[in-house]
Amino acid sequence: MHKIILISKRLIGLLLALSVLACSSPTVKQYTQETPKLDLSEYFNGTIDAYGIFTDRSGNVQKRFTVLMVAKWSVVNGKKTGVLDESFEYSDGIKQKRIWTLVETSPGRYIGTADDVIGEAIGESAGNALNWAYTLALPVDQSIYHVQFDDWMYLVTPKVMINKAKMSKFGINLGEVTLSFYKR
Repeated sequence: MHKIILISKRLIGLLLALSVLACSSPTVKQYTQETPKLDLSEYFNGTIDAYGIFTDRSGNVQKRFTVLMVAKWSVVNGKKTGVLDESFEYSDGIKQKRIWTLVETSPGRYIGTADDVIGEAIGESAGNALNWAYTLALPVDQSIYHVQFDDWMYLVTPKVMINKAKMSKFGINLGEVTLSFYKR
């Protein structure tokens, strides 16, 4: 009986350790050595085209969309500051506008604001990757929902970036947004 209890305790310990490892998420620092190196003020400068989909938590495509982004950086109060003017066009004909203001607070660290972002987006970059965390006021039908985004961008070539963003509310997965950016 003692052996069974000991084996059960070890098995439970192993399962708990595996569940903690399975729940761990990537950190931007693990991409430090990846190239090409992402410099936000370089990539998001000029005109960028993006093509995306929103998939629900079952993986079904719910919306397709394109984005035309015009971006420009300058130095404001001694800090690199970018304005990203995004024009969205969805497959159902809906058009939307978002204007981001990004500020590099220290090397590789950013804050971002936009009219439909609640508070500030907090971002960190290293190597070819950028991770943003923010809450977006998302219009759905006649309501507005505050949803959390865990947004990852990976520079693939100097002109191409892939973006994957997980959406959640109260910790419950709502779906993902996948975008490909092409810098003209």
